[in-house]
Amino acid sequence: MSSPAEPVLLRTSVVIIGAGPAGLTTANVLRAAGVDCVVLEAESREFVEQRPRAGFIEEWVVRALDRRGLADRLLERAETQGQFEFRFDGERHTVPTAQLPGRRHFVYPQPLLVTDLVASYVDRAAGDARFGVRDVRLHDIDGERPAVSWTDPATGVRHRIECDFIAGCDGARGVSRAAIPAGKTLLTRYDHGVAWLALLAEAPPSADGVVFGIHGSGFGAHMARSPEVTRYYLQVAPGEDAANWPHARVWEALHTRLAAAGARPLTEGPLLEKVVLDMHNYVVEPMTYGRLLLAGDAAHLVAPIAAKGMNLALNDALLLADALIAHYRGDDSGLAGYSQACLRRVWQYLEFSQWLSEVLHGASSGDRFRAGTASARLRRLLGSDTAARAFAGLYLGEEADL
Repeated sequence: MSSPAEPVLLRTSVVIIGAGPAGLTTANVLRAAGVDCVVLEAESREFVEQRPRAGFIEEWVVRALDRRGLADRLLERAETQGQFEFRFDGERHTVPTAQLPGRRHFVYPQPLLVTDLVASYVDRAAGDARFGVRDVRLHDIDGERPAVSWTDPATGVRHRIECDFIAGCDGARGVSRAAIPAGKTLLTRYDHGVAWLALLAEAPPSADGVVFGIHGSGFGAHMARSPEVTRYYLQVAPGEDAANWPHARVWEALHTRLAAAGARPLTEGPLLEKVVLDMHNYVVEPMTYGRLLLAGDAAHLVAPIAAKGMNLALNDALLLADALIAHYRGDDSGLAGYSQACLRRVWQYLEFSQWLSEVLHGASSGDRFRAGTASARLRRLLGSDTAARAFAGLYLGEEADL
């Protein structure tokens, strides 16, 4: 029996670090194609299946998952949304997005998708996933025989697994991106200069879909999550303490910022979550170094302004899995072009997120120029079929051949 100081040596084709949507999607697609892989996750299975995150999935992503047998429960349970509304100056303005490009958003909270993906990989496909691992380290990522080591929390035994590739899907604070030597990638950041108070209310939705409230005191949003739970957002100052927003203050601000003639009154309820999110982005270029390939938030972070983050992570995962499968069949073109293929969509979505941020936050910026240009963008969007169609295409996500 090995002592804690003696690593237990293993071997596989791909080590996937992180059991979020990107890591689990990659694992499922590889497993189905007969490519050996191991998933390492620092948190417990119960934790990752309950961690609250995004809830909007673009239709092209759902179709791509469905083609790989990963969307059965999603298609059975998810609601779809084909319109949203802006509220400003006391009026409602509906944008029928589904009628423009002919696509919809699927509303399926990330914990449900992760639960489905874990069950598919671990329970049905008997995939190898190690939850609760500690002190994960990457070795020789620029060599021919990279490896990952970790400590088993139950036994204290140190494990080391050699592989061909490492998929870094462990998010913004994970070990994967940190393992890349300084100067080998370019990290670009952008700060929107605002923060959102993210709220999860135990209250039924008070509108049929997404509502963007544009108000001089700050932006507010309503997003249905389930018949019993609603996601709300309130613009707050960067660095704000969520404790400064008690129940009464939250609901007063929501009533003010989402008010409009003819709108249903908001149904109040207990606040299950209050988290302040600074609205900032970053991009890592390239998304590869040696035998390490980054995906999802490990490679890029998109502020939740346009609900693009999980869609980009799933796009990365599908491209990555397909490229790895092609490699084991003798074609390395997918791996060679992986970073560039992912970043094309990343930059497109970042540009749209920045555009929408100006629309949503211009009125409360205190800057007359920003407020005026934001108002002009809204008038063009609401008054031009061509502008509305272009907006809807980006809002609902452009098609991809996956």
